[in-house]
Amino acid sequence: MEFTTTLQKFDSPLWGFHIMVPDAAAAPFLEEKEKRVVCTLNGSEEFQCALMPRGDGSYFININKKLREKLKLKPGSTVTASIRKDESEYGLPMPEELAELLTQDEEGNRLFHALTPGKQRNLLYIVGTPKTSETRIKRAVVCVEHLKANGGKIDFRRLNQDMKEANRSWQ
Repeated sequence: MEFTTTLQKFDSPLWGFHIMVPDAAAAPFLEEKEKRVVCTLNGSEEFQCALMPRGDGSYFININKKLREKLKLKPGSTVTASIRKDESEYGLPMPEELAELLTQDEEGNRLFHALTPGKQRNLLYIVGTPKTSETRIKRAVVCVEHLKANGGKIDFRRLNQDMKEANRSWQ
């Protein structure tokens, strides 16, 4: 489903830049209760995301700084977007470093897969964001150890502290 829209900025500290998704484009996904989509902007940049409810019956897609800079988008820029159902298992790429760790750590694998899909995506994002494999490995280890130490629950404040402590000890 392709549509043309403009980049907008929310007047909120919680949400930043986004594009509105026309009702006709969002409806087929919402009817099937599928909010996870793959979005392509201006025919070149593809990314996994969610159709986010605005609260008034309309939906939007968040556009991060990296994408805005790569496509040179500013508020009011016209954007051609297309969306399709995200057929991936997790809704984000599984970093190979985390995948390898989960194959070796049975308890970590069980705890990771017991998380809700949204919490799984949180950890995939945390582990997958760094550019170097070394940092992704460190983050994967910290995340899995955090799950094991907390009975499969994520305490994001504690996880952040665990990451900082690990960074200090690995330097």
